[in-house]
Amino acid sequence: MKKVLASTLLAALFLVGNPFKANAQCDTIASVCAKHIISSFISDGQQYRSLLLNPDETAEFKTTFFGETVYRIAACSGLTDGNLIFNIYDQDRNIIFTNKDYKNAPYWDFKTKSTVEVTIEAKLDPANSGSGCAVLLIGFKQSKK
Repeated sequence: MKKVLASTLLAALFLVGNPFKANAQCDTIASVCAKHIISSFISDGQQYRSLLLNPDETAEFKTTFFGETVYRIAACSGLTDGNLIFNIYDQDRNIIFTNKDYKNAPYWDFKTKSTVEVTIEAKLDPANSGSGCAVLLIGFKQSKK
């Protein structure tokens, strides 16, 4: 019975894929993405990650942008820039920004006048889908008053 259970578990892991390999791949992509959070920005300490298996899937991340703060969002999938499309929406689902209008720019800087809760959606570019691991990094700096 133990041999059957062990064989079944091993087969399930094989079919699902190696989660350690996927995690290592996301670590590599996060390192590539981190080059866009330059020294004038402080990381928020989070690595927003999602595994996207095809261009039809969308990852969703929620965060708050505080007023009078400059933010940089870096979004990556794969080892080269431009593989991930990201959109930023306000609480009412109004689009604030999409990098699709800027050739899938790997990062963008924002400043809000007042505090706003946002939803960031990310999906693979069907023309250049990258690795399937979507990584978002957010950095901030205080604006000078």
